[in-house]
Parts: sequence; structure tokens; C-alpha cells
Amino acid sequence: MDLALLGGTPVRSEPFPGWPQHGTQEEEAVIAVLRSGSWGGYSKKVEEFETAFAALHRVPYAVSCVNGTIALEVALRSLGIQCGDQVIVPAITFVATATSVMLCHGAPVFADIDPVTLNLSPESVQAAITPRTKAIIPVHFGGHPADMDALREIADRHGLAIIEDAAHAQGALWRDTPVGNFGDLATFSFQAFKLMTAGEGGVILTTSEMLARKCWSYCNHGRLVSGGWFEHFTLGTNYRMTGLQAAVLIEQLARLQEQTRTRQANVARLRKLLKSLKGIQLGADDPRVTSQPNYLVTLRYDPSAFNGLDRDLFLSALRAEGIPAKAPYPHPLYRNPLFHRENQPPCACGKWEPAQDYESLNLPECERVCRDGIWLEQPLFLGTSKDIDDIVEACSKIEAMSENLLSAQRDIHAEERH
Repeated sequence: MDLALLGGTPVRSEPFPGWPQHGTQEEEAVIAVLRSGSWGGYSKKVEEFETAFAALHRVPYAVSCVNGTIALEVALRSLGIQCGDQVIVPAITFVATATSVMLCHGAPVFADIDPVTLNLSPESVQAAITPRTKAIIPVHFGGHPADMDALREIADRHGLAIIEDAAHAQGALWRDTPVGNFGDLATFSFQAFKLMTAGEGGVILTTSEMLARKCWSYCNHGRLVSGGWFEHFTLGTNYRMTGLQAAVLIEQLARLQEQTRTRQANVARLRKLLKSLKGIQLGADDPRVTSQPNYLVTLRYDPSAFNGLDRDLFLSALRAEGIPAKAPYPHPLYRNPLFHRENQPPCACGKWEPAQDYESLNLPECERVCRDGIWLEQPLFLGTSKDIDDIVEACSKIEAMSENLLSAQRDIHAEERH
């Protein structure tokens, strides 16, 4: 039995469950909106979806919009973030968490992450606060809620707002309370890979009627909910979700809890089976997290347990065995050219200045997860227990034959030198 990367038979040849998933419910919902003649942002389906999504997260107000990136921008605008204001964000997240701050002419402050959860480290947040800090954006990364006890205490002590970036975390619970209840606002994404999707889409949740009205007005050309169509009270634009998207999301929402249970059961099996492998670690459960939807499962790779096999070569071998594992981000956000001096500032007012020297920044845990992390995406956990067995079997196979792979790599390098 040889490794598939060296010509052997792969552990797995059948595909894992696909994504997105849909059925006749989504098809019929879209057809109903088409036939209604009301396709746009004022379709009754939009309000129906907002009400259902808010109810799931036990908050009174939901404002839908075109995508999760816009949801972050609108949330920041509702808080009055402006030029010179600093907002603390993690350096391991999608770029929109930081660029939404810059689009409001604020300055992102990158803080380090917890090595287990990959969420904002409260200690790093505390160290990053300055007199110009106005808000914190914790990301519930991979669906794992951030430490909202500690972050809420820090925010309250310093008079800071919190926006929960819950793009990965539909339905997640912290101490039996849904995410979206711990910040001033929370934002969610329905982009194509997310736990619920209409291709694109976003929503803002809040317990504040005032903030909800500001968000709604900004997404609706500065109108008021109670005002007329041609009455505009504040500067706004059109960020409305369509009735077609909302109809799909209502049906996606109906699938969410069952899919979450399936993923949770399969991740629990993975956690149990991985105990037989010394070089692959899945972070310990946090008892404060009472529901984790597992948008991403992040493993930590120890090359010493694989005879020094490089993480990227391990991933190539794993994919050859039929397991579509991926590396995390290639680098923390602050290493992107976007944050280099020559690409700043984001506005021409002359007052903006970076909150950090982004090019020289080095946050150890952020750097480490880019170097030794492995991602397994949520569709892999929507199948059966055999799918999980195959993942672990493939890892075990590579562990047992890692020396063969290293030997083959050395032979290839020797031939290249000659």
C-alpha cells in the first residue's frame, strides 16, 4: 500500500457532500416570488426572512442587505465611525472585517488571536486600546463564538462599541445565548460558502431600535420606516436584499439546525478518532460554547510527528488521498499590499493616519496558524461517519508512510540538482 501521491490507491474516491444544498423548497419559493411580481427589496419575503432570522437569534431587530461586507460597513456607519477613529479587529479573518473600517475612513488596529479558537485574544485587545479606539469587531471564527464575557467586560470598561462579525456563526450559542446578543450590533453573511446562502446576502442584528433605524435608513436612501417614498432624511444609498434572495434564505434557515446537528456529530467523531494521531490536533471544547455550527474545522499540524514532513506537502498527500483539506490564509491580513504605506490613506482629508506600522507588525499566533494550520470546510461534515473515518484513515496512512514521501522528495531534488 503506497501513498496516492506516489502512485498508490487513494483512501477515498467518492466526493464529499456538495455545497450549496437545495431542494424543491427553494425552487418553489423562488417561483412564488417570480409570480408575485414583487421581486425587489420591498417584497414581503424580505420582512418575513428578517423576522425569522431575528427570532432564531432572539433579538428584536434585523436589517437585511446585499452582503456581509456591506453589513459590516452599515453597522460601523450606524455607530458614527469616522476619520481618525480606531477599530480593533483580528488579523485572521476575511479582509472585509478590516476594509469595512477603512471604507468608513477609520483605521483598523490588528490584534492577535487565541491559539485554540482563532478568535480575538482579550489580552491582545486590551493592549491595543488607545484614546482613539471606538469599537471592537470580534469574529466568531469558523462558527466558534469569541470570548464574549471578556470582550464585553473590556468594552464596557473603556466605553467601546462591539460589532460581532458572525459571518461564520449562524445559530451559534455562547452560554445558551445566540451570538448577536453580546454586541451593539452583529453582522451575518449569506455568501455562497456560508452556512446559509442565497449566493450573496447579509443581515444586521441589534437589540437597539435606534441603531436598527439608522441601518435601515442607510440601506434605503435615507428614508425613514414611517416616511414616504420620496422623503429622505439622512445620507444613504441602496443596499437592499431582494425578495428572491429572501425567499431562498427562508428555506435555507429551515435546514440550518438539522445541518448543524449533523456537523456537530461528525466533528465529535473526528475529535475522538484524532486522539490516535500525535501530529494532528483539534482544539479542546469550550464548555461556554453550547452550540458550534462548525463552518470551519481548524487542525494544527506538527511536522515532528510526521518525520519532519512539511505541512504543505502533507496537504498535497492528503488531497491525493481524496480529502479536500486546505491551508488557512497564506498570511495575516496586515501583510497584504493593501496596508502598505504606498496604498494609504483611504481618504484625502489629510487627517487619516494608520493605527499601526502594518508592514512591520508581527502577531505570533496569527503567524503561527498560517504556518501550521489545516482547514476542513463545513460540507465535509454533512455526510456520514464513514466520511470522518476516511479523513482520519488518510492522515494515519500519511503518518505511517511519511518517510517514504520524504525519501521520494529527496530523490526528486537530487535529480533536479543534476
